[in-house]
Amino acid sequence: MKRPRAVALLSGGLDSSLAVRLLLDQGVEVKALHFYTGFCITEHKRRLGLRREDGQPYMNPALKAAAQLGVPIEIVDISEEYFNIVLNPKYGYGKNVNPCVDCRAFMLKKAKEIMEKEGYDFVVTGEVLGQRPMSQTLPRLKLIEKEAGLEGLVLRPLSAKCLPPTIPEKMGWVDRSKLLCIKGRSRKVQIALAQKYGLDYEQPAGGCCYLTDENYAIKFKEALQVEGFITRDDLILFSVGRHLRLPSGVKLIVARNEGEVRFLKGFTNRYAHAYREDGKGTLSLIKGNLSEEDAKKVAAIVARYSKREPCRVVINTLDKTIVLDAEPMSDQELENYKIVREVVGT
Repeated sequence: MKRPRAVALLSGGLDSSLAVRLLLDQGVEVKALHFYTGFCITEHKRRLGLRREDGQPYMNPALKAAAQLGVPIEIVDISEEYFNIVLNPKYGYGKNVNPCVDCRAFMLKKAKEIMEKEGYDFVVTGEVLGQRPMSQTLPRLKLIEKEAGLEGLVLRPLSAKCLPPTIPEKMGWVDRSKLLCIKGRSRKVQIALAQKYGLDYEQPAGGCCYLTDENYAIKFKEALQVEGFITRDDLILFSVGRHLRLPSGVKLIVARNEGEVRFLKGFTNRYAHAYREDGKGTLSLIKGNLSEEDAKKVAAIVARYSKREPCRVVINTLDKTIVLDAEPMSDQELENYKIVREVVGT
């Protein structure tokens, strides 16, 4: 019998890494697929050039996991198509703005295309029965397979014994007796297995997607309520900076560090923006038409977040430039404009 071949969805988290390892232990040839959606928190921090608390740079977790496991990996950029999934999910959102059912079905469809094109036999995921209430119940797992056109061809090694036998098991490509029956939200079994295999992982509970983040969802819903629609730029910018809304409806996105300043500069060719004339401090993108009063508030906000001192602020509205001398806005006034409320003084 030829060696069975599988493509595996590898996020770089604990569950997907263990799923791959269990298949490797059975002699299955595995190719890892990592889908880049544009919403991975760790990858976003890496792109901003941020560092961990220990000073180490952030790494793409899937690349790190593939290297540990010794499997080839393909990074598949689905970010352009994925925007429509986020804005128009057929099966709705989870607790925040996470379209988990649509997300899994979309990724599995892409995995199927690669599986068929490259002659692989089935698809592997790290999903655990009952771990996520929206997308990992038995009915939803079946629905997702059906939507992807992969009924019976998705093997979930961590929960296989809790689920109906799949085609790979029926065909003898994998030994069902060597698979697991993990279910629920606890990851004690997975952590023990990771220690056994010597696997390093980002964090046991996953959580690398901005769409599951409460603060991201607050910005998303606020923009939809105030502006009436969400753009692709919005979906990216919700993950960056401090977000403020002036009484007029004008919105500011204020960088919090040098990495975010560099990132937001990539949008200054199409958004009004403000900064200290001497270059010391933050950068703020501006959405909306500025009145004279708004311009004064913008300048005061830039001064507040640029060393908290009086300064000269340049506001470029794309068709004209305004230069204002500004005093830092008080924390009390600033708090009224924050979309995501923080502790006064931050």
